[in-house]
Amino acid sequence: MANATTLEGGGWLLCSGDGVPPLALHVARAWVSRLLATRPDALLAFLVLLAVLIAWRYLFTPIEWNRSLGEVGFGHLKEERGGGRSAARERVRLCRRARLLGSLPPAFPNGWFALVDSHELLFGQVKHVSALGENFAVFREEEAAGGRVHVLGAYCPHLGANMAAGGRVRGDCLECPFHGWRFRGADGKCAAVPYSAKVPDFARAQRWSSREVNRVVFVWYHAEGEEPSWEPEAIPEVDGGQWLRKGRSTFHVNCHIQEIPENGADVAHLNVVHEPLLTSGGDLRRSGTSKGIAKHVWEASWAASREEGLEHTATMSLRHELRFLNKFLIMGNDVKAHQIGPGYVVLNIQTFLGRVIILQTVTPVEPMIQKVVHRIYGSKYVIQPFANFMFLGETIMFERDVMVWNHKLYLDKPALVSEDRAINHYRRWYSQFYSENSPRVSMKDRSLEW
Repeated sequence: MANATTLEGGGWLLCSGDGVPPLALHVARAWVSRLLATRPDALLAFLVLLAVLIAWRYLFTPIEWNRSLGEVGFGHLKEERGGGRSAARERVRLCRRARLLGSLPPAFPNGWFALVDSHELLFGQVKHVSALGENFAVFREEEAAGGRVHVLGAYCPHLGANMAAGGRVRGDCLECPFHGWRFRGADGKCAAVPYSAKVPDFARAQRWSSREVNRVVFVWYHAEGEEPSWEPEAIPEVDGGQWLRKGRSTFHVNCHIQEIPENGADVAHLNVVHEPLLTSGGDLRRSGTSKGIAKHVWEASWAASREEGLEHTATMSLRHELRFLNKFLIMGNDVKAHQIGPGYVVLNIQTFLGRVIILQTVTPVEPMIQKVVHRIYGSKYVIQPFANFMFLGETIMFERDVMVWNHKLYLDKPALVSEDRAINHYRRWYSQFYSENSPRVSMKDRSLEW
């Protein structure tokens, strides 16, 4: 019986073992044999060219790393024998369903949350985004109208059609695909009804406050309906386009949103989870037992801002070193991670090639599913191979955290020692983003209700 591996993205099927290889493999073997016999120099040139293309792909192309829910942290389930892929997915589903969640904070805190990256929304384009318990129609005006981004509630107030599913952008308005009603992005007010001479004053789509900052589209969410009390600040090098985006990763994580930025205050985990070398990978079963001759060493502190008007911010100061035999410094970086509200972090990293910025956004897709996106930016002096190396390392380290988050129980009263006091400070600071009507999560019949 042949072993088969399917690469879903490209749709190729590679066969090996005692089965009959596909026709393409027969042709390739015959072509290589003939070329080797007649033109060995041509074969050598071909192999060199192939090596150059592969090197270019992995060294000089920005990393795009995407991991869906269940792809990270469930290797111990997927590797159980029997049943194939469908059985592995079922084991992951049952594991998530049986997991205890604990006494969770409200599902959706108040603040700014990322919906899409700027490059994902072209002129005159609309996208449907489901997040924060809402359905959003995110659209960019036509270029002639100014190209501004707006966020409306997805459902038309006329008869409830989803305006992001088949709707069209007309100038600065979004047109419903059902009856052609048009709604202005600036205020949500109906601007035209194609079969009526009169536009009703009461016809208005829900408008959400939004900002396009640092090449990310943010929406303001507040359970009490309050207007924004602070703004996501622009980073000149990123917002102005002087720096290039040198990589992006997307993860879907099965945890409560508060637990992800809590890692910044939980400094003790750094020299446990993130001490082993990157070659150990992101699976804690392997990385957690690595005893190499080199290791990562971390020193960190966390503090909330006391400056007036910046109460919604906090800072993690971190020193990272790679040491050989725990003595000799191989390399080191200083990092300032600025937590801005409940779901946005700006990491400033000082390297020997200059400063690098990583933007992290965390957006609740559902109460216990978070979409986490990292974007790395640097100047032209931060060459792409170096940026790829840095970003790959950051991604592997993050996967280790994801494995913990995907399985952990939230403890509202954890057993802490004095060295863990920053965790309590963090939780008190984060509580400012909840209000009376913030939706809560409860467990009932092993299904999420909120």
